[in-house]
Amino acid sequence: MADTDAHPITVAIERRIDPTRTAEATSWMQAGTDLATAFPGFLGSGWVRAGEDSDLWYMLYRFRDITTLEQWETSSQRQWWLDSGRPFAREERVERRTGIEGWFDASLGSVLTGTDATTQTVQQPVPAAPPRWKQAVTIWIGFFPTNLLASWLLGFIPGFAEVPLPLRVLGTTLLLTPVMTYAVLPWVTRLLRPWLQRPPRPRKVSS
Repeated sequence: MADTDAHPITVAIERRIDPTRTAEATSWMQAGTDLATAFPGFLGSGWVRAGEDSDLWYMLYRFRDITTLEQWETSSQRQWWLDSGRPFAREERVERRTGIEGWFDASLGSVLTGTDATTQTVQQPVPAAPPRWKQAVTIWIGFFPTNLLASWLLGFIPGFAEVPLPLRVLGTTLLLTPVMTYAVLPWVTRLLRPWLQRPPRPRKVSS
């Protein structure tokens, strides 16, 4: 029976690679991707360089849930792979996208060549999450009409207005949280994606 509470987790890792050992690093990054494909819950992986002359390389992988992710991250196979790359690869930053942040990720289909366990390469870097104020606006756009509609419908339940306020809020949040998570927010973020991913305008510098 599938775990309906499981949420995919995307991990993005930034590494600095010795520019004199690019060929080794290329094979090493590919080997890490190949190792991850054998683990349960694996949904996709890939890597990309920041630029032809850059020593920054990015690796991305996604697992079904935190349990399967930790099985990969604590495995002896991954530890061996990490140890083999220490002479030329230095980890700079690791970011996990879950919860609210995860709602604003671009779908992996626009980042990887595929989203199944055969994915091997990355077409473009993972876009950064939109600014917090855009996230807040998006959540409000989804929450306000949903809460308004729910409050109106619940008003038709006989005696609901006489229920103590804490119990009314408890019942409403228990009802609306899965609706927001699985229906409203995914729909709103898809609708607003062009605006969410629009880069900020450069500021004019007065002379």
